Amino acid sequence: MKRRNAIVLVSGGLDSATALAVARDEGFHCYALSLDYGQRHRAELQAAAQVAEALGAAEHRRMAVDFAGIGGSALTDTRIPVPEQPSQGIPVTYVPARNTVFLALALGWAEVAGAGAIYIGVNAVDYSGYPDCRPEFVTAFQSLARLATKAGVEGAPIRIETPLIHLSKAEIIKLGTALGVDYSITVSCYQADEQGLACGVCDSCRLRQAGFESAGIVDPTRYKDGS
Repeated sequence: MKRRNAIVLVSGGLDSATALAVARDEGFHCYALSLDYGQRHRAELQAAAQVAEALGAAEHRRMAVDFAGIGGSALTDTRIPVPEQPSQGIPVTYVPARNTVFLALALGWAEVAGAGAIYIGVNAVDYSGYPDCRPEFVTAFQSLARLATKAGVEGAPIRIETPLIHLSKAEIIKLGTALGVDYSITVSCYQADEQGLACGVCDSCRLRQAGFESAGIVDPTRYKDGS
């Protein structure tokens, strides 16, 4: 029965909430993991706690990683403005090595918790172009997980599950809605305020807005301008 445990990375955003709902629907006993990595705002961590509770996680654990000490990203360095217009290439909101570190921490907890899977809500269709959201990255990390863990060496490698990786944002929203996700409690904005109100203009907000519109589902996001 222990192998039906799963670690789910929960950021507080739309995608990770959906990934948690999928893991639960697939019969896993879910342990939610959120990372306090020096991000611009605390609202997404508060949202993560709400999401974990609403979707019945057995435990919600928060770990700290000092990505702000590294800098180099608009999400961890307040001196770098969050872009409010589409840009070319990998945007300044990319956090160097974030998903590598997040998955490594989840992998460690998975071994201790006897979890057979780690769920992460990465997406390679409607996303910001981050290199650590691509299928190639997930495949490489799966190989690492097989080689670097006791579970892997003993023939029971921990699986990296990415149920959203080939879905559009609209498809993700439809899936989560069918699974009972309350998207009104999620925070996706890169520069939300302390109350979790979204800016409506950053890349993440634009993708989220377009996803709800394409899905034909009312956008429950709370915006700073009151819309």
